[in-house]
Amino acid sequence: MPKYTHGHHEAVLRSHRSRTVANSAAYLVPHLRPGLSVLDVGCGPGTITADLAELVAPGVVTAVEPVPDAFGAAKEFAAGRNVTNIRFEIADVHSLPYPDNSFDVVHAHQVLQHLHDPVAALREMRRVSRGVVAARDSDYAAMAWFPESPVLDEWMALYRKVARHNGGEPDAARRLLSWARAAGFTDVVSTASTWCYATPPEREWWSGMWADRILHTAIADQSVAYGYASRDDLERISQAWRAWGTADDGWFAILHGEILARS
Repeated sequence: MPKYTHGHHEAVLRSHRSRTVANSAAYLVPHLRPGLSVLDVGCGPGTITADLAELVAPGVVTAVEPVPDAFGAAKEFAAGRNVTNIRFEIADVHSLPYPDNSFDVVHAHQVLQHLHDPVAALREMRRVSRGVVAARDSDYAAMAWFPESPVLDEWMALYRKVARHNGGEPDAARRLLSWARAAGFTDVVSTASTWCYATPPEREWWSGMWADRILHTAIADQSVAYGYASRDDLERISQAWRAWGTADDGWFAILHGEILARS
């Protein structure tokens, strides 16, 4: 099973809980309608999942994660929203336990970048889809920020090194079209969208989240265990994040690649 670089610390969930269909899957919305069946691969805390479920109700969303511990936050969120048309199941995207052509839509957000074999995963997603496969992933090398910070450059290099040590591809966005074609899709629409953090509340939230994340989550432990950084290095990076968050002209943008693929 692939090692998840981020882990499931509260600082990670703080980021993932901000994701919605509006800010993370708008490219898919025109292809959704009531009654469709959806497979949501790697549902995380379930915020996108619940939005999908509301859009396709009375259709059912099957939300999968490879380990049962990942479902707690998602189930709690769905219950709080009174969303009842979600089915939570354990599944490995490389070997999905569903027959061919089981779902109208198969969706994965920020999943493929963490996998050892994203092409095999897309091949499985293609197998169980009778409609569209939708995937969106970020591209770390394409992230941009201001003011410039040599220590945040260090953060970027460290993250990409750890992610690749774990078998992932942190610069996934630019590869989605290629991966989809390698997986056998013949009809692929490839687009891009961004997240941008530029207002004082956005800067405070984003910088504070990463200041905590680089110290307390799985990536911190992995960075030290792999010999890529010391705890002092991580403290310096955390402080650089907090310094960036106080800049009146601070700006941070994240590029995402998107695909809508059909056989």
